[in-house]
Amino acid sequence: MKVAGVVLAAGAGVRLGRPKAQVELDGRRLVDLAVGACAHAGLDPVVVVTGAAMVEPEPLAGTDQVQTPEVVVVHNPEWDSGQASSLRAGLAAVGAGPEVDAVVVTLVDTPGVGAEHLRRVAAALADGATAAVAAYRGQQRTPVGLVREVWAEVADAVHGDEGARAWLRDHQGLVTPVECGDLGPWRDIDTPADLSG
Repeated sequence: MKVAGVVLAAGAGVRLGRPKAQVELDGRRLVDLAVGACAHAGLDPVVVVTGAAMVEPEPLAGTDQVQTPEVVVVHNPEWDSGQASSLRAGLAAVGAGPEVDAVVVTLVDTPGVGAEHLRRVAAALADGATAAVAAYRGQQRTPVGLVREVWAEVADAVHGDEGARAWLRDHQGLVTPVECGDLGPWRDIDTPADLSG
């Protein structure tokens, strides 16, 4: 199964004072951490959806263990309408490229989401899940995986700043929770204080 990665990185980061994709944590930009995690998880291609700021991820170098994925940057001109428009842009970009069977979507502002989180969600899709969602002690968060067959339905259903949450909530019978709590707590960067936590 060919699984792509989508990094939603369009937000303005108003409470942070700059676009989240440009924020640095331990000397690396959040966008580079997210793209690197996708590469180490074997996701290819990796689509980065930008908006408030045009950001080019740093070049990736392949190793014996990691193939260098194709990285595509897509600008979402409607980024300020909320996360849903970025999700639609990411799904459209993946759908327009070479044949991909599924996608794993991650957020640029969740630096604790690493390659193993993404691998587990992708593995659930490969095992037959229609949708797979990382769970942290039972609470569903990101990353989220979706097979190609539901992309159009998800794109039509999402709105505002909810991303895929409403669709996932309405289709719980299709959702496979993937426990990731053993990998550490889920963390979201919204304010300067979050950078030190």
